[in-house]
Amino acid sequence: MKSDNKTLKKKWYAIYTRSRSERKVMGRILEEGFEAYVPVIKEIRLWSDRKKKVEVVLIKSYVFVHIEQHLLNKVLKIEGAIRVLRHLGKPAIVRDYEIENLKLLCNNGAKIDIIASVKNINVGDKIEVRAGTLMGLRGKCVKIKGKKRVLVEIESIGNHMLVDIPAKYIKKIK
Repeated sequence: MKSDNKTLKKKWYAIYTRSRSERKVMGRILEEGFEAYVPVIKEIRLWSDRKKKVEVVLIKSYVFVHIEQHLLNKVLKIEGAIRVLRHLGKPAIVRDYEIENLKLLCNNGAKIDIIASVKNINVGDKIEVRAGTLMGLRGKCVKIKGKKRVLVEIESIGNHMLVDIPAKYIKKIK
């Protein structure tokens, strides 16, 4: 009976990790005997000479761990784990159905677009395209269309061209 109570007390918590070490931290958590999950999706990456399907972490710098709250300190001692996501001063609990939703999305090959915010880019800013078919292109932000698309002006030989580019592909330059 006592083990059933402990099972009922297990909750999902989000552990913030060092940059790009989500999978290593998850491996270390699993070695310690705890249940952990890192959502990954398959994405096609473009290089100048080829396309390659790679696994990409869906939620950067986070590992989800399914444990009892009093064991969180043990997890935080694991190399690469930095802190527990908190809400109102307490460790934030991630609901079981939210983890199941992530697993469904990631395991079924659903097309997931990670929406980049354009809050760091303003009209008039100089930008450079960092991904996609227009990679390397430089221009000026003319209009922000919603939260995920930007209209860019490219001046060339006295002509102006307007290109609609996803926000996740661009970076502000000086």
